[in-house]
Amino acid sequence: MASQSPRDPVTDHLLTPQNAALVVIDYQPSQVQTVTSMDRELLVDNIVSVARLARTFDVPVVQSTINVANGQQPTIPELKAVLTHSVELDRTVINAWEDPAFCRAVEATGSRKLIMTALWTEVCLAFPALDALRDDFEVFPVVAAVGGTSPEAHRSGLERIGQAGAQPISWVSLACELQRDWARVDTVADVVDIVLITRLLASV
Repeated sequence: MASQSPRDPVTDHLLTPQNAALVVIDYQPSQVQTVTSMDRELLVDNIVSVARLARTFDVPVVQSTINVANGQQPTIPELKAVLTHSVELDRTVINAWEDPAFCRAVEATGSRKLIMTALWTEVCLAFPALDALRDDFEVFPVVAAVGGTSPEAHRSGLERIGQAGAQPISWVSLACELQRDWARVDTVADVVDIVLITRLLASV
């Protein structure tokens, strides 16, 4: 049976490569090392999978770091190896939404749907997510690609932004939402590799 005609990818209420942008905040060694809400190796694997999906579907990426200019280490190498063409916008303010360069970069994507990832959940995800929602963006936190300083902190951060209107997603649901139709053959091999070969089947 032939696939139905796809919906308009710009106005679709679901995420598409044409209506979304990926926001990546503070995946630096000091942040990763202090996450205790989940296994850190799994966290890194998940954010790398999210980044690979963005690259596969040509989703715009806005990447920010905190305080690299003053001695903090930059983005972890596993993630940096995927986001090779993404400029790291360094800042000193804890809330990325208070950094003018960051906000300009988000606006420049032209997307109103933000796939948001950050460390830590309760701070560097929660603060800009709340501000983005206030500014009429839609926010989609990738729940297993973010982490907090404790399970309680992670959970409370997600609950806080959820109550404000954020729509939590998993990295696997993100893959399927962007792919949407297996007749879109250009991205099938990469999606199968990211979701099944590299991750799910490898863990069996």
